[in-house]
Amino acid sequence: MPRKTVIHKQDIINAAVEIVRTNGYESLNARAIAQYLGCSTQPIFSNFRNMEDLTGNVVQRSLEIYNDFVAEEFRRPHDYPPYKTNGMAYIRFAVEEKNLFKLLFMRDRTNESSPAEESTFYDVLPLIMKATGLDREQASLFHFEIWAAVHGIAVMVASSYYNADMDLISGTLTDVYQGLLYRFRQKEGSDEERN
Repeated sequence: MPRKTVIHKQDIINAAVEIVRTNGYESLNARAIAQYLGCSTQPIFSNFRNMEDLTGNVVQRSLEIYNDFVAEEFRRPHDYPPYKTNGMAYIRFAVEEKNLFKLLFMRDRTNESSPAEESTFYDVLPLIMKATGLDREQASLFHFEIWAAVHGIAVMVASSYYNADMDLISGTLTDVYQGLLYRFRQKEGSDEERN
């Protein structure tokens, strides 16, 4: 009698990530995972309480893939300053991993207490403060405004609204950055004049 194939929890997560990567989050279900792994749905529900539990693990694994992607972007040779590298990596991820990008950054978060990637928002504040001289509160607002542009571009790319021209995107991010920095410095000058 042939030995029974053991399906591990990580095998299921990896299969689910590949299904999302290839066909989008909408195609993720127990039957698709079982078919991908060549097994019944029994191992899936033996390893996870329900599909919501599995989805949480898929989001977590996708976030690890994203973080590895960003780290690799920082190791690649290019002329971007560190803060811009972060934004370009986010957009490049939307180009190269459209479906994982959609899962991570375009999903409904109504029932989530706090986005898993929220801490990365604050990780870049020291980069902004060092490059601009803004204090932490100003840097946080500056980053929010820049990130609105970065996210908007990434969504246009991920939804195939815009074909990525990375040189144009790079120039656009520079324009947004410089324009906002000019505005912040003008505002700072006005505040100093009033005091």
